[in-house]
Amino acid sequence: MTRDFSDHHRPHTTNGAYNVNGDNEVTGYSKPIENPTRPSSDVETLDVLVVGGGFAGVYLLYQLRKRGFSVKAVEMGSDIGGVWHWNRYPGARVDTQYPVYCYSLPEVWEDWEWTSEYPDWSELQRYFQHVDSKLGVKKDMVFNTKITAANFDEKTNEWTIHCNTGKTYRSQFFIASTGFAAKRYIPEYDGIDTFQGTMHHSSFWPSESVDVKGLRVGVLGSGSTGIQITQEWADEIGETGSLKMFQRTPNLCLPMKQKLLTPEEQVEHKTKYEELFKQRLNSLGGFLYQPRQLLTFDHTREEQLALYEELWEMGGFRFLMNNYSDMTKDVKANLVAYNFWRDKTRPRILDQKTADILVPMDPPHPFGAKRLALEQGIYEKFNRPNVNVVDIKSHPIVRFEPEGIRTADGILHELDILAIATGFDSVTGGLKDIAIQGSNGEHLADKWKNGVNTYLGMATSGFPNFFFTYGPQAPTAFSNGPACIEVQADWMVNLLVKMRHEGIKRFDADKVAETKWKVTVHDLSSKGLRHYTDSWYNGANIPGKPREPLNYAGGIPMYRQTLQKVREENYAGFSLK
Repeated sequence: MTRDFSDHHRPHTTNGAYNVNGDNEVTGYSKPIENPTRPSSDVETLDVLVVGGGFAGVYLLYQLRKRGFSVKAVEMGSDIGGVWHWNRYPGARVDTQYPVYCYSLPEVWEDWEWTSEYPDWSELQRYFQHVDSKLGVKKDMVFNTKITAANFDEKTNEWTIHCNTGKTYRSQFFIASTGFAAKRYIPEYDGIDTFQGTMHHSSFWPSESVDVKGLRVGVLGSGSTGIQITQEWADEIGETGSLKMFQRTPNLCLPMKQKLLTPEEQVEHKTKYEELFKQRLNSLGGFLYQPRQLLTFDHTREEQLALYEELWEMGGFRFLMNNYSDMTKDVKANLVAYNFWRDKTRPRILDQKTADILVPMDPPHPFGAKRLALEQGIYEKFNRPNVNVVDIKSHPIVRFEPEGIRTADGILHELDILAIATGFDSVTGGLKDIAIQGSNGEHLADKWKNGVNTYLGMATSGFPNFFFTYGPQAPTAFSNGPACIEVQADWMVNLLVKMRHEGIKRFDADKVAETKWKVTVHDLSSKGLRHYTDSWYNGANIPGKPREPLNYAGGIPMYRQTLQKVREENYAGFSLK
């Protein structure tokens, strides 16, 4: 079996360390791009430089360009789409229900049709091509390029931004839209370099199909990505292949209840789109539903079961996000919901030992405190004799060997192909991966070494004229991406327009304001069970990373109200000069 990785797989690997083929697509593990030599005069001056070509980068580029700013977006991949450019692993699919996981721009949605309520990666790639056909953003984007460093000049109030290609930009404003899953994380397993099979990381999946029929395959990780890959590969291995999913923590999956869409029903739905997009801004997570103003024990057992059954049948995240308001806050209420989930799910697994690993009788953590996956028949697939789960919490991985993975019980799990789905240095990793140097010479990674400090989850003191979207201390991972991104981007654009109109050259967040914001983020987080559960939501998945709330838990409506208040008070918490 061909080895498809190099020594650039360690947790400290910078996002963008990859080897490229003809069209700059990545293939499994990889080597860094060699920086070609460019003349130092290769400098371009802009009003705004945006990092990233996903939902946020494209939206910002479009809105800023409409208002006359000279702006470009730099993207590491070879096309637009952000996470949906990279995520093409088997089963990759959005888990936000149609029609809210898209732009609210009528010029985009008026003549676009979806094929299902939960589109897959290929459809989202087609969606972004449609976005470009309507908005014409690609002509102002630079692909196959990674931003490596950025330095703020106190005298000129400009950022000097360096690329791995040798290109340099000078820009008054610098906006990082790297997304919350921009830096992959793989634990430093002993002997991983010795494995002779093929390994693919989910975020750098090869563009060509990976044929697993008749092979011994493994999936390392049982988060949303691991569940999706397992679900697909279980069907693709055939009767002569085998699959093992290496699980440390059970994923408390909810049924997706996928549904195909017809053009006719979408025509009808579009008459309500304007109202639906307003509705997503008024819901806690930017969906079309939110927690009910009901408490679990205010209802009888019969009433509880009736609501649970209703939510279960509707599918998606409704059982988590449209449930009793105390379900994610109160341990006793949460246990009632977990027991319902358990009793609905365990009967789908025939083998008692397998059921105990995948669906424990007692909750491994509060229901919904870790990221849930939406599944389509995942549990039944473990009833097949050639599909198994390996409990690496009870029997941890001891080392990799040439033939596979050895666990603490002495078993060598022989593998031909391994999918790596061990997650990311989430929310902050992509930002700290760029050497961003502020006004006093301090690097962002150093400032955040012992904990994140932001104001409004969009700016940080000492780094003037610098914004970031969908990042730390914003609704981010607790929200529907496009909804959060549009709220943030519109607010940013309004500030930049004001500055241009009034001749203001510089903004910077006040230290006092960011200190208060950190307290707010912590206080809101502490009201929910997620706060007390180790996960990537609070950085606990990365050794040495400070454990802290990385997401604003107040919901999009409260977040919008705060942004509006700051704006009405002439951008209180910022110094403008």
